[in-house]
Amino acid sequence: MKHLDLGVLDDDVPLFGGPYSNLQALDALMAWAHAAGIAPERMICTGDIAAYCGAPLACVEAVQGSGAAVLAGNCEKQLAQGADDCGCGFEDGTTCDRLSAAWYAFAQTQMTEDALNWMANLPDVLSFEHQGMRYGVLHGGVTDVARFAFETDEDAVFAQEWASLEALTGPVDGVIAGHSGTPFLRLTAQGPWMNAGVIGMPPHDGAPKTRFAVLSGGKMRIE
Repeated sequence: MKHLDLGVLDDDVPLFGGPYSNLQALDALMAWAHAAGIAPERMICTGDIAAYCGAPLACVEAVQGSGAAVLAGNCEKQLAQGADDCGCGFEDGTTCDRLSAAWYAFAQTQMTEDALNWMANLPDVLSFEHQGMRYGVLHGGVTDVARFAFETDEDAVFAQEWASLEALTGPVDGVIAGHSGTPFLRLTAQGPWMNAGVIGMPPHDGAPKTRFAVLSGGKMRIE
């Protein structure tokens, strides 16, 4: 597995996952960052750039050209490998399974060789220091890139992934994750586990607004 250390990022750090081929959401996030005086180089994406919506290649190219730090989600890995599906592990016949088959086939037809090569070379995990604390960034999990970790999961889920992450990065004070689509902060025995959510689709809360997170002064807030 590939680990990339980003060094020290002491100013505000926007954290976002799952553009999901939603170019309008990605453009809105970049506009927000510009208005806030945040350079794209201080932004971190937890993966799954191409997915459910209609502009997979445009989103990949926009993130690729932005300078934001990106790790490989299962969508990037599967597309780069020419796999038959997105690798999410949805139960056969479910709505998510049917939708993923459709969008994934479309995304495959849109990708260029340059985009696939870029995705193939993305790191699996990131790390950085912020306000004296060290953070590790993963997609779903280290043991399984497409592992769904939710706020209500047992402590053992977070302990296993935390230990697997530290085996790659060394000790961390906090973990930032994506994949599950739901932003949350879970205080584990090891430290805070923060899911930044996704910007491409709302988190099933009945509202149309999507989510991202900002790490500021050692604390995470959801936008």
